[in-house]
Amino acid sequence: MTRVSIKGIIFDMDNTLLQSKINFLEMKQAIFTLWAEHGLCEPTFEWRSYTASQLIEMGRKSGRMTSQLEQTMWAAVTAIEKAGMHEAVLEDHVKEVLAHLKERYHLFILTNNAYAAAEEALNHTGIADCFQEIVAREQMTTLKPHPSGIHYILGQYPQWSAPAWTMVGDSWIDGKAAHGGEVAFIAYQGERADMERNEVSPRAYITDLRELLDIL
Repeated sequence: MTRVSIKGIIFDMDNTLLQSKINFLEMKQAIFTLWAEHGLCEPTFEWRSYTASQLIEMGRKSGRMTSQLEQTMWAAVTAIEKAGMHEAVLEDHVKEVLAHLKERYHLFILTNNAYAAAEEALNHTGIADCFQEIVAREQMTTLKPHPSGIHYILGQYPQWSAPAWTMVGDSWIDGKAAHGGEVAFIAYQGERADMERNEVSPRAYITDLRELLDIL
């Protein structure tokens, strides 16, 4: 079988390229509190067992979320994101690796964060111009682990098949999104137990971003 050459790389942002300080526990608790107060879930609901994006989608699919409640939710989430992004720093070797990769591939960011928060963090850390586009939750119909964002990116390049793309991320939700979009997934400092528990099979596990230069 002929191997398809890689054309595009999709990067998760938090804890893949940036060491953000987003307090996801606080975010999940804020979402849960809002849901419980408005009857979208029981007070005994085990919210800690879910990611923030899963909780958000549960609320959106409940059929009981008003537009005002959704605005309140996004305001709370965005405030926590912005606070966490304010002091974001780069993961090791990011600038070095991106400088090499952008000469050979189309690079994208795919994040569940708000566009404004992502753009601010990427500009602050000096890597925004490495990417063709920052794809944030505003461009998705459903957050990761759903492949909506993958489909959005691939839809802009219909001349390239899914195997011409690779996604790099730290979390199983990135891997799930990649698999759903039929693109390869490379796990950066990912927890193998989480990957296996959520039926994610990365093409490779890496602990140093410089390994991408040999793998791709």
